[in-house]
Amino acid sequence: MAQATHDFDVLISGGGLVGLTLALALDQGGLKAAVIDRLPAADLLEESFDGRATAMGFATYRMMQSLGVARHIGEVQPIDQILVSDGRIGSSSRRGGPSSLTLHFDHRETGTGDEPLGWMIENRRIRLALDKEVATRSGITRFAPDEIEDLQIGVGQVSARLKSGKVLTAPVIVGADGRGSFVRKKAGIRTYGWSYDQTGIVTTVAMENAHQGVAHEYFLPTGPFAILPLMHNRANIVWSEKTSRAKALMAMSRPDLEQELARRFGDFLGAVKLDAPVWSYPLSMELAATWAKPRVVLAGDAAHGIHPIAGQGLNLGLKDVAALAEVLVEARGLGQDLGDLAVLERYAQWRRTDTMTLAISCDAFVRLFSNDIAPVRVLRTLGLGIVDAIGPARRFFASHAGGAVGDLPKLLRGESLEAHA
Repeated sequence: MAQATHDFDVLISGGGLVGLTLALALDQGGLKAAVIDRLPAADLLEESFDGRATAMGFATYRMMQSLGVARHIGEVQPIDQILVSDGRIGSSSRRGGPSSLTLHFDHRETGTGDEPLGWMIENRRIRLALDKEVATRSGITRFAPDEIEDLQIGVGQVSARLKSGKVLTAPVIVGADGRGSFVRKKAGIRTYGWSYDQTGIVTTVAMENAHQGVAHEYFLPTGPFAILPLMHNRANIVWSEKTSRAKALMAMSRPDLEQELARRFGDFLGAVKLDAPVWSYPLSMELAATWAKPRVVLAGDAAHGIHPIAGQGLNLGLKDVAALAEVLVEARGLGQDLGDLAVLERYAQWRRTDTMTLAISCDAFVRLFSNDIAPVRVLRTLGLGIVDAIGPARRFFASHAGGAVGDLPKLLRGESLEAHA
């Protein structure tokens, strides 16, 4: 039977960090991709778009190097150490944490030589780099601003009718369109999850004293508080608070908010000044019941939205990209139908265990640490001390932070997909 003729090999709904990276990975493997996004590309590149930064693990950064994206990012801030502390607001010391007992991860314990645990990069700089690299690839077509109005999932293809009137066809469509994924809903894929009654407050600060490439994660009774080093002695703050309290914080003047930050920082980094606008986001867990159906597959937040406590949300999405691209490129090389459920399930099975393990771990950490119950506080502090004292345990968690645990796709090992094209 003759194969159907399609406009593209893969349709990608969503032109964010996950969607564009996937398009580049598919292009490297010789597949023709269409990226559909409702926002103009220029809006995504605005400095005021969302203010977030990413602690990109060393494995996912290898993929950015392999895809040619890293060369456009420029200078980035290495994360050489991570300090995890349990404590209370106002109890920080000059030693660098709200508790004298910390869990300490060092990049030298991962067995990767001088490679840091990860790299802190503002999301806007990643988007700019992706935009520049995508513009060099003839195998990628972007439809933005545009959006899918109707999606028909047929026997041999998917057909997407866009708001602009264009109709695009391919053997498979990828939902990389975030937590409210249109593709996921259209495919009838349910989600399950819950709210944490917490809000994430995100901003960037400038500090008086050098951060020395150290990331800090404070577990405070109201929620985790992360200080993530950036270039030029700045830091990205990811601050989780009870939703009712967060509303009051967001209404504060800049001087009052800086005082609240100082109470959590302590004085070991000197004076702290806001260096950017302040954004806020509701925090919840949302997991798709299945990642794949015939001709439809999910990636990134469309498949899994987790708490930012471990800073692994985007890293999870980029791991999806590496695995999905490898599966689809190999399937094309074998002459298989890219939208066949057996092909898409290979990807889903590859990524499911890693994702569920991290999602459950993040949820457990949020529940364990976001309280001030005395017996629980004693047990978790003891637990931090035990892990810190056991070298193999520290090295295991440090490798997890870098994203180098499990069966890694080729791109996460820094290899290319061109050999499969």
